[in-house]
Amino acid sequence: MATRMARYDVHNDGVGPYAVFYCDRCSREYRSQPNVTETIATDVGRNVLGGFLRKVPLVGGAVASSVDNNNPRYQYSLTPQQVEAAWKQVVDVFHECPTCHQLVCNSDWDTQSGFCADDSPRKGEIAEAQAQQAAGVVKGLASAFGFGAVIQNAAEAAKKATELAARCPKDGTLAKPGTKFCPECGAVMIQPTLDNCPKCGTPTGGAKFCPNCGEKIERAAASTKCPSCGTDAKGAKFCPECGTKIG
Repeated sequence: MATRMARYDVHNDGVGPYAVFYCDRCSREYRSQPNVTETIATDVGRNVLGGFLRKVPLVGGAVASSVDNNNPRYQYSLTPQQVEAAWKQVVDVFHECPTCHQLVCNSDWDTQSGFCADDSPRKGEIAEAQAQQAAGVVKGLASAFGFGAVIQNAAEAAKKATELAARCPKDGTLAKPGTKFCPECGAVMIQPTLDNCPKCGTPTGGAKFCPNCGEKIERAAASTKCPSCGTDAKGAKFCPECGTKIG
């Protein structure tokens, strides 16, 4: 939950003033609703005064002008109480990161870890998921224009390159094999597992049989312990203690 109010502006589209709150990370806008009831009530009062009180010299005209000046349709400010009421309308959309203290919207919040997307321990996994989503869109467009095979080959090459890279267990940063410490946070890097044929040494790329000599590849069962904190994940894809991806 947010412990403070997000930055905001006051706007008016001719119905009445309302507040627009902004996400600190992506600047998405979240608008409150103007007080339409107050605007309608003012319009009714203005019509009454315009039709009757304006016929009364001095007093009637002064009252009618006062109503015109206080018409919500032309106001571009909110009282502190009105701003607070507007904030309550959108506060559920915002979250305060315990690390950077930014107020971010749901689109930039990792519910699983309780941090913003930039500071989440699953930062690498989030970036990978976003990349896969974007790749799906590109793949669909490529298939429509006849470039599906090209995109697929490129995706497979990128995946293979990722598998051969050293990976940070904390923030998911990738680096060339042999890199001992994460260039972003300093954590000990997890080195890629070499999957070569035990007979001829040819890289197998995960195949069950060596593509060069036909030797059957026997692989040990994948560890269920978290590479970061050592907790037994019991088959889960992510560590229940620190959120690190297993395997």
